[in-house]
Amino acid sequence: MEDAIKNRIIIILAILTVIFFIGTVGSCSSAGRMKSARDKEMVSRLDLEERASKSMQEKVSLEERLKNNTQDLEEEKAAHQAVKKALVQEQLINQSLKEELDKVAKLKEALEEDLKEALVSGKKSRK
Repeated sequence: MEDAIKNRIIIILAILTVIFFIGTVGSCSSAGRMKSARDKEMVSRLDLEERASKSMQEKVSLEERLKNNTQDLEEEKAAHQAVKKALVQEQLINQSLKEELDKVAKLKEALEEDLKEALVSGKKSRK
């Protein structure tokens, strides 16, 4: 009877050992899958962080370029206004010169008429 009990205990221990072995193998397999999933997640996180870092650098670069372009635009506007003022002044000077030229032309015509009259009257007085 003791042999039967010993045999039963051995069978029960063998079954428990097999169950624990299967549990251990399953646990190791699950841990391997979890580690693999964790590694994949870590790689994706690092990739996302790298992309975010590059995006931030690009954003900063674009903001600096925008700031420089805005400053350049303001300088160009100021230069444009100065050129515009100079153009208006030149146009006023040109108009003034045209008016003076018209006055001089009228005066010349009047002097030519006076000269013609003087020549004609001078010829008459000689005769």
